[in-house]
Amino acid sequence: MQKSTTNISLAAPPGDRLRAIGLMILAVSLFACLDATAKYLVTRANLPLPQIVWMRFLGQLGIMVLALGLLAVPRLFTTKKLGAQLLRSCLLLASTVLNFLALRTLRLDQSLTIQFLAPLVVALAAGPLLGEWVGWRRFLAICIGFCGILVVIRPGFEAVPPGVIFALGCMIAYASFILLTRYISAYDSAEVTLTYSMLAGVLLVAPIAIDQWVWPADEFTWALCISMGIWASIGHFIFIVAYRLAPASMLAPFLYTQLLTTTILGFSIFGDVPDQWTIVGSAIVIASGIYLVHRERVKKVPPRVPAPLP
Repeated sequence: MQKSTTNISLAAPPGDRLRAIGLMILAVSLFACLDATAKYLVTRANLPLPQIVWMRFLGQLGIMVLALGLLAVPRLFTTKKLGAQLLRSCLLLASTVLNFLALRTLRLDQSLTIQFLAPLVVALAAGPLLGEWVGWRRFLAICIGFCGILVVIRPGFEAVPPGVIFALGCMIAYASFILLTRYISAYDSAEVTLTYSMLAGVLLVAPIAIDQWVWPADEFTWALCISMGIWASIGHFIFIVAYRLAPASMLAPFLYTQLLTTTILGFSIFGDVPDQWTIVGSAIVIASGIYLVHRERVKKVPPRVPAPLP
């Protein structure tokens, strides 16, 4: 993996890296919209979770076909890294399923704490796997951002239930998903990678979703179901493009910004008022992100010809 991506990641110009940061923040904001929609469908529309998961992937596939046309479908499955694409698709599905399993026995703060280890794992693993080594300043900023997450969720580990293994599996699956996204971006276009992202979710979840199917009660619920495909399609497309422009280790801390969008949506839709710990923790996360942006502006980077975007 290291040989094929080192030159791209280390020589990325500052302009590309700053654009990648903006794209990453937008992508995780759309993922927050997806999560809020799914939560609404579960808690207020009372749809089965397998059905929601399947409609999320199926809707994303429908958006892709509508956007690119049926004639483009064969091209969307033309990949130089078939094994990696299939593995990445399974990792995306696995992270979702394992998260649901973990939440059966874990408190939300425990599950979130373990899952927020993923960006740190990405930053550390990107060095040996992708050749994207972090300096001590960025490593410190990553740790500070993680501490901000701890302030927000205030985890406790006095009595860790068995479900922690599922949360750890979710974290590992998601971190591996992020690393594979960066690796594959050097070989396949964003459209191809986005198409393969849906494959496991559409095919493997279909039998369970059909068996537990509940028809949405009204047009608004149908609209929410369809919107999941929109949030996922645009979000993952931007997510993939961001990793074409900048190293995984540099973008990892900005995954934390999803917490801010989630807090806003939680308040506006579900009436969840953030407490003082959420405000303090969010400020720490934002501060670490601002520092990383500053480091990207002042860092001297050798010029390169940008990789063509899809």
